[in-house]
Amino acid sequence: MERTIAIIGFGEAGAAFASAGMGAEHRLVAYDVKTDVPATRPAKRADFERAGVIGADTPAEALADARTILSLVTADQALAAANAGAPELRSGALWLDMNSVGPDTKRAAAAAIEAAGGRYADVAVMAPVDPARLAVPLLVSGPYAGEARSALETLGFTHVRTVGERVGQASAIKMIRSVMVKGLEALSAEMILAADAAGVTGEVIASLDASWPGADWAAKTDYNLGRMMAHGLRRAAEMEEVARTLDALGTGAQMTRGTIERQRAIGALGFTPPETLPAKIDAILGRRKDRAA
Repeated sequence: MERTIAIIGFGEAGAAFASAGMGAEHRLVAYDVKTDVPATRPAKRADFERAGVIGADTPAEALADARTILSLVTADQALAAANAGAPELRSGALWLDMNSVGPDTKRAAAAAIEAAGGRYADVAVMAPVDPARLAVPLLVSGPYAGEARSALETLGFTHVRTVGERVGQASAIKMIRSVMVKGLEALSAEMILAADAAGVTGEVIASLDASWPGADWAAKTDYNLGRMMAHGLRRAAEMEEVARTLDALGTGAQMTRGTIERQRAIGALGFTPPETLPAKIDAILGRRKDRAA
């Protein structure tokens, strides 16, 4: 029997999941705020069509018949999406909050969804969705974690694990892990830009490779810069949530605040990442010359 699956927020994750055949036997309906803006509407409509989903004009239209909802908005819009969607939910609808936000934000979203008669699950996406797509590792927590896991597996996700019965447990794991993952990105950017400015890039990379055999720091730094250039603004928003999480725990967030600044600064440049590490460095530093890799 065909069921309606709603996707709220259709960026990289939503497009990757839908294109990979998520819920192939169901009806996928997506809404994205970019369809509200004339300048971005045509491109987003093209994204819907390319992924084989039905585009909705409003959240209410997307949620009208949905029993399962994937919330995949940017971190700074996660709570707003839950608050806006809650009044439109069918009774008993399952809201899978897959956004990169902290435990307090997820608990506030859960309160809104459950007050409206919905069921809420805290879902943490633990790796880049591209190229993993439906094989991306997911952690689930909350009182409806079991139902959420079953729903996700029915949709085609293959690496789903429940980690607790409280909303906030999955997101805490994600947030604390991001201290290291996004922090290493920011550190590698700070390192390589300084090495380039000093004219010692090759020696610095060779020294790092000698200290961590097999790490291939040139490739790792190239990848990290590319992710920051493409997604730095989104990562900075996530790291704001990480800082709030750490502050609530009382453990300090000094390093994380530096990560926020570096991620935001590189993401705000608005560049499509060039192919090579030297070209990425040139773009970040505002140089226009061409260099060989």
